[in-house]
Amino acid sequence: MVKKKAPVYDFPMPMDNETLIGHMGTVKTFMDAWNNRSTHPIHPVWILTGPRGIGKATLAYKLARMVYGNVGDFFIIDIAHNIDKDGKNKPDAKEISVHTVRGMIDKMQLSSMSGDWRVVLIDSLDELNKAASNAILKLLEEPPEKTLFLLVAHQLSNVLPTIRSRARVEKMRPLSISELRDLCVRFMPDADISSEVLKLSNGSFGKIADMNRTGGDVVYDELIEALQNESTTSSDLMFIAKKIAPTPEVYSILLDAIAYFGLADLYPSATKSISDITNLHLEPEIAIFKMLMEIKKCL
Repeated sequence: MVKKKAPVYDFPMPMDNETLIGHMGTVKTFMDAWNNRSTHPIHPVWILTGPRGIGKATLAYKLARMVYGNVGDFFIIDIAHNIDKDGKNKPDAKEISVHTVRGMIDKMQLSSMSGDWRVVLIDSLDELNKAASNAILKLLEEPPEKTLFLLVAHQLSNVLPTIRSRARVEKMRPLSISELRDLCVRFMPDADISSEVLKLSNGSFGKIADMNRTGGDVVYDELIEALQNESTTSSDLMFIAKKIAPTPEVYSILLDAIAYFGLADLYPSATKSISDITNLHLEPEIAIFKMLMEIKKCL
């Protein structure tokens, strides 16, 4: 039987997203510091860190909108605004270049200070290349007056220790099941999101959104059904491998399947295989097929 394709929803980018659910502790911490800045100067550098897809960038933009005075006082560094040495936009790059950082610094120096606060938002520190990280570090060594740096980091260990040492680090927690449900109701109102999918998301609504956007939620259901079916053949698994292979964002469903069946011993080798597909330029469908065969053999 052909399964009905799940509807694809429109998820706003963090800069356009007015909905923040969860993280009220972090919000309160910042607001207390901001509201008392006249008597206790606010730390100019804040790192919002935690797993991908939990709302760190959404919170950063929410705080930025509240702080900066004029449109010209808001500076964004991210892949979407990435440029090369010639100043050409390169939004498909894997890293944020030093030219992007230097371009932002030039704009800051040219901008007229109205007396209001300025904000520099970086999403994310993980995506800065080495030269870009060093350029940011140099800027943070003597941060400009009345300038707030809101820095998003998915893995704090990826951030230069010298940058961490100059920042106030706010560790944000994964979202709860109830918070995930609230977000699903808001952005996927007619979707049937199972408790299993909510658990597999590990507190990341971004993962749920990515799965829907790429069709990974449908492929995951097919994958679990195929692995559970005793009559599934190697050809069936190759068919699923070919579905997964073109979309790297979906590769995590292999780890989700391993967790679903309680095959913890396979997790390290599967994680390495997924990494090798990208780093060693392996043929994706063959590598994925081998992983599926290994899972099937253990059931």
